[in-house]
Amino acid sequence: MTTMKYPTVIHERVELARAGKNPTLICRMRSGWCVLGDSQFLRGYCLLLADPIVPSLNDMSRDARAVFLEDMVIIGDAVLKCTEAYRINYEILGNADPALHAHMFPRYISEPEERRLAPIWQYDKALRASVKFDVERDGKLMEALRREIAAISAPPTGPHPFTHPTPPKTAQNG
Repeated sequence: MTTMKYPTVIHERVELARAGKNPTLICRMRSGWCVLGDSQFLRGYCLLLADPIVPSLNDMSRDARAVFLEDMVIIGDAVLKCTEAYRINYEILGNADPALHAHMFPRYISEPEERRLAPIWQYDKALRASVKFDVERDGKLMEALRREIAAISAPPTGPHPFTHPTPPKTAQNG
């Protein structure tokens, strides 16, 4: 899929998402694009591709960083809801492709313990690549994730969870 036209595969995938031509595209997030991973040996593996593209999290403003990290968690929450994963491993690397992207790896109790308790990269590369993305097989999961992300991303109702009620006015506090 990668051509010499783009400096990294991330640049290419973002351009395809912008054009509506990325088959792994789940949805637009505030900070970029949520896509299903090319490998689905751990069902629900997703990535968040920053848009606009920056080299790293450190190249973003403080506010943009907060939005990117919140989007990561929203995707992770959706994966937990739509799969049987018991937790999500979040990774931001960027050594091979210096364009900000985050990995959200669902982890399953059914994984062998020695693998489940280790980073995903401890799995054999051939095994990690053994279940390729398939739009027919993965389409229902992508739609479920799309719906769940939209629900989680909806503006909250009621008071902010960290807001304390305003104390009643008294003669002492005005």
